[in-house]
Amino acid sequence: MNLYLLDERLARDSQSILELSLCDVRLSKDSRWPWLILVPRRANVSEVFDLSQEDQQLLWAEQVMVAKALQSVTQATKINIAAIGNVVRQLHVHVVARFEGDANWPGPIWGFGVAEPYSDIAFDAMKTKILGVLHDQTISL
Repeated sequence: MNLYLLDERLARDSQSILELSLCDVRLSKDSRWPWLILVPRRANVSEVFDLSQEDQQLLWAEQVMVAKALQSVTQATKINIAAIGNVVRQLHVHVVARFEGDANWPGPIWGFGVAEPYSDIAFDAMKTKILGVLHDQTISL
C-alpha cells in the first residue's frame, strides 16, 4: 500500500491550515501574495487525470470553494488557479490572489524576486480569516 507523502518543498514553503475531504489546504509562507495550495492526499499522483473520476470532481469542487473563500477574504482583482508541476511533480493546485500593482502585476508569481515571510501574527490572521470564510461556506452547503 502506497502512503501519501508531502513533497519536502511544499512542506517547507507552506503550512497546512485545513484538511478537506480530498485535499490538504496549505497557506504559502510568502506574504507577497495571499496564496493557497491544495494537495490531494493521494499517493503517486502527478496529474489531475491520475486521480479517479470521483477525486477529479472533488478536486474541482474544493478548488472552487477555496478560491471563493480567498476572493472573499482578499477582495483580489483576480484569483489565479493553476496546477503547474514542472519542479514539484506531486499534484498540487495553486490558488493565488492577485492585485493590480502587486509585486509583479500582471506578470507571473513564479520565479519573481525573493519570498517575503509573514510575521507570525500576520500569518495567523490570514489563516483565521480564510478558515472563517471556509467554515461559513461549508455550513451553507
